[in-house]
Amino acid sequence: MIRLEFDNVALKKLPLDPSEEQGVRQVKGACFSRVTPQPLTKPRFVAVSHQALALLGLDGEEVVNDPLGPEYLSGSKVMLGSEPAAHCYCGHQFGQFAGQLGDGAACYLGEVKVPSGQDPELLRENPSGRWEIQVKGAGLTPYSRQADGRKVLRSSIREFLCSEAMFFLGVPTTRAGSVVTSDSRVIRDVYYNGHARHERCSVVLRIAPTFIRFGSFEIFKPADEFTGRQGPSYGRDEIRGQMMDYVIEMFYPEIQQNYPDRVERNVAFFREVVLRTARLVAQWQCVGFCHGVLNTDNMSILGLTLDYGPYGFMDRFDPDFICNASDNSGRYSYQAQPAICRWNLVKLAEALAPELPPDRAEAVLEEYLDLYNRFYLENMRKKLGLLKKEDPEDEIMITKLLQTMHNTGADFTNTFRSLSLISCPTEENSEGEEDSVKKATDLLIEQCASLEELKAANKPTMEPRELAMLLSMAQSNPTLFQMISDRATIARQLERLSKLKDLMETTQEELKTKQAEDWTSWITQYRKRLARELEGQSDVQAVQEERVRVMDSTNPRVILRNYIAQNAIEAAENGDFSEVQRVLKVLEKPFSSQPGLELPAWVGGGGTSAEGERDEGEEQEQEAATSMARNPVPYDSKPPAWAHEICVT
Repeated sequence: MIRLEFDNVALKKLPLDPSEEQGVRQVKGACFSRVTPQPLTKPRFVAVSHQALALLGLDGEEVVNDPLGPEYLSGSKVMLGSEPAAHCYCGHQFGQFAGQLGDGAACYLGEVKVPSGQDPELLRENPSGRWEIQVKGAGLTPYSRQADGRKVLRSSIREFLCSEAMFFLGVPTTRAGSVVTSDSRVIRDVYYNGHARHERCSVVLRIAPTFIRFGSFEIFKPADEFTGRQGPSYGRDEIRGQMMDYVIEMFYPEIQQNYPDRVERNVAFFREVVLRTARLVAQWQCVGFCHGVLNTDNMSILGLTLDYGPYGFMDRFDPDFICNASDNSGRYSYQAQPAICRWNLVKLAEALAPELPPDRAEAVLEEYLDLYNRFYLENMRKKLGLLKKEDPEDEIMITKLLQTMHNTGADFTNTFRSLSLISCPTEENSEGEEDSVKKATDLLIEQCASLEELKAANKPTMEPRELAMLLSMAQSNPTLFQMISDRATIARQLERLSKLKDLMETTQEELKTKQAEDWTSWITQYRKRLARELEGQSDVQAVQEERVRVMDSTNPRVILRNYIAQNAIEAAENGDFSEVQRVLKVLEKPFSSQPGLELPAWVGGGGTSAEGERDEGEEQEQEAATSMARNPVPYDSKPPAWAHEICVT
């Protein structure tokens, strides 16, 4: 660990809080506050990412075998050259300005110089020549509010696995080098239902060029007209200029070099942030990823996926998919993400004024939707293997595909993965058109939901009496209604009721017939479009092979489904870390089949639970883990029946 070479430029270039006062407080006129990470009792590794640690010039095996490794990578011991600090930022949370937030549990350790011989592609993405490292869960900071600055095993494993999963899917993201757990304990009420229990304190080592976010620039905000809150550094406009200079010089050097005029430079910077954000959310939509808490304080200034909390990958396709159980209004639903990211960009533009003139920002924001649509269509064409021609009707066909997936309850990931198995019409193909379509339909029907699954999925989340009361209130007292609900939420509940009513009057056989009809219609259209790909091509075989290769390297075989993470968490909470390590291996090659890694580690006695590691109240979890092991499913399968009961808040 001592070998790491630090160059903590952020603390030299940006204002540092001069106060060393302990405890939670407002921090004015500063971007960082010095902190002291709180040591863990008996820290030990749960897992490390060898590839992420290599960014820092560290060898994963050496780190794991170093007796002080868990202490250094959890902040329990401070490395030579490290300068622990917490970052001050604000944020709009669920649409409302929340005032000062900041690193309440994360701790900047410093910036590690990029080791020689690093991949040029990584250097292109990180031109600063340094990797910022931070530990999440290392204890109290001035920004901890009512919390204790600690994280537990559940959330730490989820963040660790998803950070790495997204990287290997090709989605821009912060990285996770390790997850450490300990004998230190905190009390947590997981579902906020009064059943609190002791859980182990755990820490994730996070790696990125920088963790500066949209909310970092909101510390200068004047009093908000709705909440009355203001940024702690309101009136300190010179710091905004310093921050913009730092971010552009360090992370957007080409813009710094190409635009000598300050205003033009700032406009070009904002345009690049808009482009990266549009590209990022398009990639999320194309892998079925839902962030869950798209507040301005969770949006990276570099266009990276940042802060993995109640995220989720979609199983059954549903445009209204909400991964965060505490998002009652669906503000951050899957289909809302592109619009919410634009809303957050508007707030960033407001925070950058007057350095960024509002009229210029507005003109740049007009480009967002076209950029998003371009990136989305580009990705979707690859997912469908449409590589040779750009047909104006492709957009309609993609929309119809998603509608068919929604109507039939098809699994998002597995349906796309199956599309490369659908044959392309050629003269050499001896199989009749009707047989080819039926074969493809049978393939996709396997990914569709059963009648019972669809009934469960369309059950309203509101009690009938509550829904009736709100409908009545919308008519009799619209002002009060708007304070406690909204028309979009009610419309979704009514739509579910309508679908559920139809399903109650349907048999499984009738449903399957309807699903087959829907898929037959779309597959027929898709095969005609594939035939147009071959027009004018001299080597049909080569085109076919390229199509399959691109599709199978774009549509993942495995994603981090909630049940996969939950299995790993429950095993780890019972002292067995092998499933976390195994899942990481699987996620490192999401597009490939890995012989020997098809099923969880405990199948066939691969996993064991170490006695003495269990947390208070874990007997029930052990029973749950055992029951899952009786009926294991492969990592690339649709989720098991119990998965829909997983609740992430």
